[in-house]
Amino acid sequence: MSWVRGYDRRWIGRDLLAGAALVGMLIPAGMAYAQAASLPPAAGLYATIVPLLVYAALGPSRILILGPDSALAPMISAAVLPLAAAGSARAVALAGLLAVFIGAYLLVAALSRLGALTGLLSGPIRLGYLAGIALTVGANQLPTLLGVVAPGDIPWERLVATAGVAVSHGVNVAAFILGLASLVLIAVPRLLRWKVPGALFAVVGSMLAVWIAGLGDRVAVVGRLPQGLPVPELGGVTLPDALALVAPAAGIALMVFADTSVLSQSLASREGLSVSGTREMATLGAANFATGLLGGFPVSVSSSRTPVAMEAGGRTQLTGVVAALLVAVFMGVVPGLTAYLPTATLAAVVIAAAFALVDPRAITRLWRISRRESLLMLATFAGVTTIGVLQGIVIAVVLSLLDFIRQAWNPYRAELGDRPDVPGYHDMTRHPEAQRVPGLILARFDAPLFFANGPVFAAFIRGLVDAEERAVTHVVVAAEPITGIDTTALDQVVLLDDWLDAHGIGLVFAELKGPVKDRLLQFGTVERFGPDHFYPTVSAAVRNLRSEDSTDDGGSRP
Repeated sequence: MSWVRGYDRRWIGRDLLAGAALVGMLIPAGMAYAQAASLPPAAGLYATIVPLLVYAALGPSRILILGPDSALAPMISAAVLPLAAAGSARAVALAGLLAVFIGAYLLVAALSRLGALTGLLSGPIRLGYLAGIALTVGANQLPTLLGVVAPGDIPWERLVATAGVAVSHGVNVAAFILGLASLVLIAVPRLLRWKVPGALFAVVGSMLAVWIAGLGDRVAVVGRLPQGLPVPELGGVTLPDALALVAPAAGIALMVFADTSVLSQSLASREGLSVSGTREMATLGAANFATGLLGGFPVSVSSSRTPVAMEAGGRTQLTGVVAALLVAVFMGVVPGLTAYLPTATLAAVVIAAAFALVDPRAITRLWRISRRESLLMLATFAGVTTIGVLQGIVIAVVLSLLDFIRQAWNPYRAELGDRPDVPGYHDMTRHPEAQRVPGLILARFDAPLFFANGPVFAAFIRGLVDAEERAVTHVVVAAEPITGIDTTALDQVVLLDDWLDAHGIGLVFAELKGPVKDRLLQFGTVERFGPDHFYPTVSAAVRNLRSEDSTDDGGSRP
């Protein structure tokens, strides 16, 4: 609890008020996201209380709100529903075990310092994923908002089925009006930038409407919550169930840490601070482990509730502690209030939160800058919305890795020339005015050498030699971009050296990194590539090799 050591007593009033204001968002959001995850609303409140207390004890960020998340809800549902009925005690147990697995993954990853794995989720993947989540969540919650029942395993099927039911049988008018009014009440404060969350107005307003108008028999309501604090809910889980959750837990763990690390680092940088990614990962693991044991489900940072806490004046994790305790008081003292809360309002809360995840500006910018990465974004969106959330993410990560391999397999490469007016040696494709160095070919290959691109490298050098009409004594490889080499690529380099030697041409490297040079020599090429084959810079190679050529021709050294 590092925030306690430097706590300023003047902050206590702000933290208490911010915690109280935050409750107005935590309660409806927790219940709504539990509903979106096909779990009872009470599970969402358990998954709100426990993570806030754990993060206050262990978390590195000055203020960060953990809890149920709209982006995780469909992933949880996709993992649990094949094994249990929606809203059942068994579904709660499986969701809890899923959180325990996620916690274990994150704790092990933190001990192994594997925070860099989140780099597998590139910007385009995240944009496509969040847009797919928005559609998935919206399609799943739309029937509830309209007061109808519509089947469908994927968003498109659910949307078509919802439209068909609405046309053929009509909608529940009371539920639709409450849901639509809730969306308006959520949107208006957001547009006017009020500090009080619109979800609070929507929840209170809809409950009053149901109570005053006596709509309890005409619309579906949440019902009375169970009274009491979080308790273990892992009973009845079998070994096959556990094995079925192992793979989904890994994918969700990756998303949990990616979302949390991005937000925590962004908030810290605003104040000139830094946050330990390893400690953040460990705290997330502990929070998920604890909430899984105590009736909750997987949690992440909340990109909507964290700003609410900050805008309300929160200064430290005391804000989260106060909010957690007040939610616990709500469950212990007045759980019956939710008997008047329509499920259409919770659906509106989820839909509003889900579509807030979509970033149209970022999507437009990506499309304008890179069509290749835009296609990766669209592939992620298509995967999430057609074959499933978890499967879509896996496919997107695989596509991203394949795209990386494609770029490494066929990297940018260039012949270099000399521009007398600019120091150094430059890409002759981009600088046609550059001149070739007499007797030398200068080449650059912008990738590590490995099994896939070794032949490409060799073919590139041979092509330069075959196209050269001048007498050439050496090929100088500007090797700074070459950050690695494997044995297969080395075999290609050796064959290339033999081919060049047969043509009376020497192969040398300039600016080759020490570790790569060590690895090259470890492969048993010390006799072939002696010290005279390596130069610290391209300029040094040119200077020395031209000096040798001048000496061989009977001239004097410059």
